[in-house]
Amino acid sequence: MKTETTIQGLSASLSPARSARKIIGFIPTMGNLHEGHLNLVRAARKLCDVVVVSIFVNPIQFGPNEDFDNYPRTLEHDSHLLAEVGCDIVFAPSVEQMYGKQPRLTNISVSDITNDLCGLQRPGHFDGVAVVVTKLFNIVQPNFAFFGQKDYQQLAVIKQLVQDLSMPIEVIAVPIARAEDGLALSSRNGYLSEQDRATAPTIYATLQAAEKQLHDGLELDVVLTNIRQILTEAGFEVDYVEARTPTLQKIGQFDQDIVLFVAAKLGKTRLIDNLQVKHST
Repeated sequence: MKTETTIQGLSASLSPARSARKIIGFIPTMGNLHEGHLNLVRAARKLCDVVVVSIFVNPIQFGPNEDFDNYPRTLEHDSHLLAEVGCDIVFAPSVEQMYGKQPRLTNISVSDITNDLCGLQRPGHFDGVAVVVTKLFNIVQPNFAFFGQKDYQQLAVIKQLVQDLSMPIEVIAVPIARAEDGLALSSRNGYLSEQDRATAPTIYATLQAAEKQLHDGLELDVVLTNIRQILTEAGFEVDYVEARTPTLQKIGQFDQDIVLFVAAKLGKTRLIDNLQVKHST
């Protein structure tokens, strides 16, 4: 496995694959990898000849009160994990390599679907994601890009970006990786205290219960209220509990396939999760 830290170095490493018309798969990450990230690599390995993983903590997607400076940077450990699951090239650029020394005057904004859910609490976050992913797509030029469904809103933003800008890339969504107790795997789980870690799986259990309630005929607004109440009583500070169509449009009743979304804090750790619920006719 190669590690490249410059755009020129990565381009040189990928040149033979491009010349041979090999299929390139790409997974953008911010490092501090867990099993969810490794599942993305495994999915890429099945479809692609060459698998590239970027590790870059992107400063422009962090808000002023978020943890950019303290975000774990574990390149050596991450590289070891990636080598074990078949990654071919790690791209680990510096901030200067990605953004240069001159001020950035270009922004990319995907409207509408970024206005609420996590976008409401994290203004500018998805603009930062859109910029860095566009830059990485331009640098790597993959055939396929792999994203986890835990960050469902981010996945929708990337799909919209690729569609609107006619990028010749197919975005592949990979199901949420979970711990044995159901907690969605996340780099932020490491911030949970022992007590909070024991409470955290309540989110997924509550979503599963909500799915059953919907199929039993309970009204959607009642189900959403129940989720919020159960999580609040369990000690969560609920940010939002929402239902959307798979394309993130608002919905008032359970008359089609939907996605249930939860964002909530335990202590100082913000957790997100979602569950796709099929509408049975």
